[in-house]
Amino acid sequence: MTNITPPDQPDSDNACDLTVYYDGGCPLCRREIASYQSLRGAERLSWEDVAKADERVAPDLNRSDALARMHVRTADGQLVQGAHAFALMWQAFPKTRWLGRLAATRPALWVLEPAYRVFLKVRPLWRKPGGVTIP
Repeated sequence: MTNITPPDQPDSDNACDLTVYYDGGCPLCRREIASYQSLRGAERLSWEDVAKADERVAPDLNRSDALARMHVRTADGQLVQGAHAFALMWQAFPKTRWLGRLAATRPALWVLEPAYRVFLKVRPLWRKPGGVTIP
């Protein structure tokens, strides 16, 4: 679930708590990320739209993998994906910190990760022309 590969270390003055890699080509994903970006604490995160990225998003992350599921990079360089990535992102916001802490527990991840994988199977419908419309 977690890949640890240290990237180039950011300048400590400009370090972000997390880098969030998201699919800006998915209307549902774009809407969800916009809601997170409006929360207090969002300024501490770096938001990377991988739909607009080159094939190599980061030294240890290619575009197709980044588009396939949610990824975040922690301030110490750890690349985390799936439900655990969401849990870490939720912890970054005061409003959802409690949810993120709960979601990051092993029992919660046992439930959330399979649920996220099911969601990933239907998510492509939002990317296709004529697919599901987001209200």
